[in-house]
Amino acid sequence: MKEQISFIHAADLHLDSPFQGLAHTPEHIFSDLQASTFTALKKLVQAAIEKQVDFVLLVGDLFDNEKQSLKAQIRLRRAFEDLEQHQIPVYISYGNHDYLNGNKYAVTYPSNVFIFQDEQVNYFTYKRNGKAIANIYGFSYKNRAVETNKAKEYYVQDEQIPYHISMLHGSLHSNTEHDVYAPFYLSDLVNKDFDYWALGHIHKREILKENPYIIYPGNIQGRNRKEQGEKGCYHVRMSPTNTTASFIPLQAIQFNEVSLDVSKCEEVYHLENEIKKKLGAELDPSISQLVQLKLTSNNRLLKQWETEQYLDDLIELINETLAHQKPWMYIFRYTAVVHASLFSDEMLYRAEHFMGELIRHFDKVSVHSFTKELFEHRQARKYLDCLSTEDEKRIKEKAKQLLMNELMMNEGE
Repeated sequence: MKEQISFIHAADLHLDSPFQGLAHTPEHIFSDLQASTFTALKKLVQAAIEKQVDFVLLVGDLFDNEKQSLKAQIRLRRAFEDLEQHQIPVYISYGNHDYLNGNKYAVTYPSNVFIFQDEQVNYFTYKRNGKAIANIYGFSYKNRAVETNKAKEYYVQDEQIPYHISMLHGSLHSNTEHDVYAPFYLSDLVNKDFDYWALGHIHKREILKENPYIIYPGNIQGRNRKEQGEKGCYHVRMSPTNTTASFIPLQAIQFNEVSLDVSKCEEVYHLENEIKKKLGAELDPSISQLVQLKLTSNNRLLKQWETEQYLDDLIELINETLAHQKPWMYIFRYTAVVHASLFSDEMLYRAEHFMGELIRHFDKVSVHSFTKELFEHRQARKYLDCLSTEDEKRIKEKAKQLLMNELMMNEGE
């Protein structure tokens, strides 16, 4: 009869992430940001100890890049030492950010850490009281990219062992939001006789399947506006008859987007109370929050306030209050969108006059032609992510609204 086991499944720690684009935040907030991945790691260790798990799985991208800082390596070693004191083994596979050939000065980890040392799929056997309980399978990236379907290389070894758990840092063939590494089809995993697939690489948590469980835990700490909401790991419990997977939030700071309709606000100072009320109602006050605020209105005054920089002043005043609370809130970005009939009128779109031609032009033009020089710049491109379809759509809509607002404000002049 199988014995029960439990473990923590985490991935994409991205320790010592630089948090690009957020250096403009107040000093104490940016300092918290820089410490946030380590705070999340500490919470992960605490969760493993409190849950008294059998082992911990870390499925790739423990570090943010191949040249790991000494600070990140030492703090990770200390975390492993804390787990060693509670006899909790750690199984590690490296991914596309922390691939094996990238770091030539790796810190030696304690004896409870087991690392997949090459791209060949291999396994470790977890034993309890001398008895083999689980085989844990995986591989590490030797170089930045693995383009082959590694899932096909996983095979159960020694069927007499009760549990077989696979670690795979890669992505579905159909994924269009991330670079596709070690691509696989869901059927590749389902058709293998494994009890659990511990995935990594995709930062959005998702349970792809429940029988067997195939799970992306996401990263443990959001690092930009696209990585919103709770971030953390899964606590998995397996018995002869049942497997459960419970999400554990670990993030030290949470990114969130808040939308607020301010159509009823006739004066710009009315916005302050409305914004504070909305933030208080929607966000968890027990954790620090970085907020992307979206203001919408059917009144053109909103765009006028933005153009005259009244909104900048207002957001700054709100941040002066909220940024010094504990936990703090900080609006690091805002957008103002006017839902005027001018922008949505189908008749205007079809019209032959200048405004109609201008709106049609926005549908035809590509943002990439205007940003090509920036993204090809040798220094700048290191700090830029490729524009997604969503990014391009947002930029075009923002540009269209700004232009339409200027034309409306100056009509008749």
